[in-house]
Amino acid sequence: MFKIGYRTLKTSIGVAIAILIAQILGLSNFPSAGIITILSIQVTKKKSVKTSIDRFIACLISIVFSVIFFEGVAYHPIVIGLMLLFFIPTAVAARVQDGIVTSSVIILHIYTQAEITYQFILNEISLVLIGIGVGLVMNLYMPSLENTLYEYQEEIEEKYSIILKRMADYLRTNNTEWDGKEIVEVSKLLQKAKTLAFRDVENHFLRHENLFYHYFKMREKQLEIIERLLPLISSIPATCSQSHMVAEFIEEISENVHPENTANIYLKKLDEMMELFKSMDLPNTREEFEVRAALIQITKEIQDYLNLKSEFTGLPSRQVNEKRKGRLN
Repeated sequence: MFKIGYRTLKTSIGVAIAILIAQILGLSNFPSAGIITILSIQVTKKKSVKTSIDRFIACLISIVFSVIFFEGVAYHPIVIGLMLLFFIPTAVAARVQDGIVTSSVIILHIYTQAEITYQFILNEISLVLIGIGVGLVMNLYMPSLENTLYEYQEEIEEKYSIILKRMADYLRTNNTEWDGKEIVEVSKLLQKAKTLAFRDVENHFLRHENLFYHYFKMREKQLEIIERLLPLISSIPATCSQSHMVAEFIEEISENVHPENTANIYLKKLDEMMELFKSMDLPNTREEFEVRAALIQITKEIQDYLNLKSEFTGLPSRQVNEKRKGRLN
């Protein structure tokens, strides 16, 4: 399906504006302002600013190299290759490698001109400033990622709820029909969600961290605990009375997977259940002892799972966030 994205639209408008400005100012090689604009439009605001600075510095270095090599040696294709052998490592050493392509345009302009004058250098610097400037202005608009992040959060929580419910079902019945596909799916979702949350940070100059990113990171650590729980749960027979208690507890957690922080409620309930286990009669057989040991390990893993959530400050649900915005507006 044919679709025009916001970045494509920004690039198209930005190129037209940059070329128009350069043409109105009567600059030579004015279409190059559009090329520089294309290179300057990045996926995030912070990256756009950084690459723009890198490009400008790299262009200044390329002008110096052009003066040394073209005026000092000759205007010849071999000299271009020789100059690039020195210029590219210099740009990398100066950590402005993002400006190598832009600088190459300037170098070729100077080579075509076959003469370096103050007026021509000013012309090239003006092209760079127009291209970078228009690119930065176009990048001031970045669509909000909040709704998409909330969609990821809701989908991940739905998967967690299903996983926990299946674990509880197994403890009750030892039914092995579940294929565990939700674990693979939620792992992929978490990676995508973290990447998007990091992009959101990069689109805010005064924000150095993102609550969503910490939330997804917390869920990722919880997933590691779930993966450790699975073999433990599979070793518990459904006939064990304690397994039904654990199953009910896990099911209760599965019904209350949400972004807000209510883990302390379940930690108290877990403590009560662990105390109850301690008060029960000691196991009489090796099999009962192994089951009891597995149950104790399960409760400790669940405790770690809940502790991760309790340490998280809490992420307001989409509905709460929308109400808050409504009050502010």
